[in-house]
Amino acid sequence: MTSSWTKTVFIYTDGASRGNPGPSALGLQVFNSEKKLIYEEGVCLKQGTNNFAEYSAVVYALELAVKHEVQELHLFSDSELLVRQLEGKYRVKSPNIKPLFQKCLTLIKSIPKAHFQHIPREKNAAADRLANQALDLNT
Repeated sequence: MTSSWTKTVFIYTDGASRGNPGPSALGLQVFNSEKKLIYEEGVCLKQGTNNFAEYSAVVYALELAVKHEVQELHLFSDSELLVRQLEGKYRVKSPNIKPLFQKCLTLIKSIPKAHFQHIPREKNAAADRLANQALDLNT
């Protein structure tokens, strides 16, 4: 599922960590402007916290959006902290998260319109499933 990228995409991201810190992974689903699933993936990461995994998922999503020359991105996450930080409403205090946050800001500059929205966990079940499947395969 790597075709059908459109100028507007909707990406659902999630991160998971077992142990916090512990083995971590990310999951994401990408939908095109017709709301058709065009890409999904779960990726195992290094040891990290849940916030590390959540931010890694967003960095991965932003990199995909830049690679596919997305003009308008709607990104959804069940991490309210992450969304509020990306909106500039909360400060990033963790020294481990600051580099990921800065990478997000740099990538966002390459996307003309980027919107971030906090969603309830139950609306993010597929991204969560992908992150947990990646963990299951590698732990």
